[in-house]
Amino acid sequence: MSLGFDLSVLEELTSNAKQIQDDVLTKILKANANTEYLSRFLEGSSDKELFKKNVPVVSYADVKPYIDRIANGEPSDILSGEPITAFILSSGTSSGNQKMFPRNNNFENIKFAAALSSLVISKHVHGYKQGKVMIFSFTQPLSTTPCGLPLAPATTILLKSKNYRSPAKNSTSPDEIILCTDAKQCMYCQLLCGLVHRDEVVSVGAPFASLLVQVIHFLGNYWKELCSNIRSGHVSEWITDLSCRDSVSMILGEPNLELADLIENECGQESWQGIISRLWPKTKCIEAIVTGTMAQYIPALEFYSNKLPLVSRTYASSEAFFGINVNPLSKPQHLSYTFLPNMSYFEFIDVDGDGEIVDLVNVKLGGYYEPLVTNYSGLHRCRVGDVLQVTGFYNNTPQFRFARRKNTVLSIYVEPTTEEDLLKALTSATVVLESSDLILTGFTCFGDVSTVPGHYVFYLELKAKVNNSTGDLLLDNKLLVECCCAMEESLTSIYRHFRAKDGFIGALEIRVVEQGTFDSLMEYYVVSRGSSISQYKTPICINSAEALEVLEEKVLARFLSDKSPPL
Repeated sequence: MSLGFDLSVLEELTSNAKQIQDDVLTKILKANANTEYLSRFLEGSSDKELFKKNVPVVSYADVKPYIDRIANGEPSDILSGEPITAFILSSGTSSGNQKMFPRNNNFENIKFAAALSSLVISKHVHGYKQGKVMIFSFTQPLSTTPCGLPLAPATTILLKSKNYRSPAKNSTSPDEIILCTDAKQCMYCQLLCGLVHRDEVVSVGAPFASLLVQVIHFLGNYWKELCSNIRSGHVSEWITDLSCRDSVSMILGEPNLELADLIENECGQESWQGIISRLWPKTKCIEAIVTGTMAQYIPALEFYSNKLPLVSRTYASSEAFFGINVNPLSKPQHLSYTFLPNMSYFEFIDVDGDGEIVDLVNVKLGGYYEPLVTNYSGLHRCRVGDVLQVTGFYNNTPQFRFARRKNTVLSIYVEPTTEEDLLKALTSATVVLESSDLILTGFTCFGDVSTVPGHYVFYLELKAKVNNSTGDLLLDNKLLVECCCAMEESLTSIYRHFRAKDGFIGALEIRVVEQGTFDSLMEYYVVSRGSSISQYKTPICINSAEALEVLEEKVLARFLSDKSPPL
């Protein structure tokens, strides 16, 4: 498929970032100045300086009433000069609840950025153009708003849009499989197609690192059945989606005993180290987002791939597409994204300074910023909730490292769990403990991704209200399991959805530690890290392997939630 441009476009965009950003803002204001929202501040003017002076910085909560009105049937010109044709459903990364973002019927920016990113990868990864990519993609059923407009995650909206152009020629899986909304059938069929095409695969990936690890775990459960399908030339009967079944059957073809034996031999070995490289020997790289909370899955992906390059292609959110990785083979710890100035109008709040708002080209090297988005679909100076650090410049365009979510402190998949959420869960546990002889004297947690799926682990130091004769802590299994369940029930709806419905998060675990454990933890931070005792605060989340060792040495007992939390 011809992309219609070459990498000179990247040079042009990044060299003329200021002018392009000015042009983007002018275009947005001319289209939207007379909307109900903007006219309150601009009175029909499209003046850029008036925009910066009068239009307030907002969060999603501020614009949600306008979005809800359109979703309920009021005209699009409440927010957008162009008709709103769909609503994108976020993953809930910015808060504990999913959000709806309006979209116009224009995906040219996204397709352009994806094509540009592919050109960059082709430049750096030898042979990338010559093979097929096995990128695991999934869609969800389309729902609708009260007025009948489509509502779904961005990937689903894009793949099901009329102007979507399929990359099927370069993909191991045909569209019919990717568009299957049954996640289990979809994953199985994508794996089956990928195994049949094993000698052509040059890249293996998924949108997020956590999802790719989940795929490998799925392969571990189903490789024998996949081999049976390949050996017989027939797909399993439980694949009931007719489009999937027909597509896979065509790719599967005649029985292939040699391929089935090869896969069986590799998957049947004791260790799965390098399983990706062993099953798909021509793979040049792993494509998945490994920044932010996804960084915790890097060791697993390196283990499964024999340390193939991990490529995080793009940086985007439901609010806007931001940028691409122009150095795709850089190590994850050095990974930065170059913003594309034609995507939206970008401003940045200095989070470490006095909160000054600056334009894209005026950010300072080393500075930490929260981006604001003004897009074509009706968002104006809207906070995204990410914190980015400026690591350099590509021509005149800044490059950013994803530093953290502004509020999230714990995440296993893409769910956001804030300090406030964790404290709420802790409160639920203490309510359960009130009926017992135990009191809580210490608490911290971490996301354990050594299991698949990963799960939350809470370390609790408990003390008996009344000491018994032996001095031993008497732990009631039923009580502690009840604590686990109560904590899960109090976490966000996004957490509960991924835990109960999709299975991307495992059962919450409580590990009870010996008394004095949190004193040892404080000693570790004071002695090893140079912390001050007067300023020391027990970390609400642990991200140090050494600190975890301190806790693990003191574990007395482990308890797991025995039921999924209600949705």
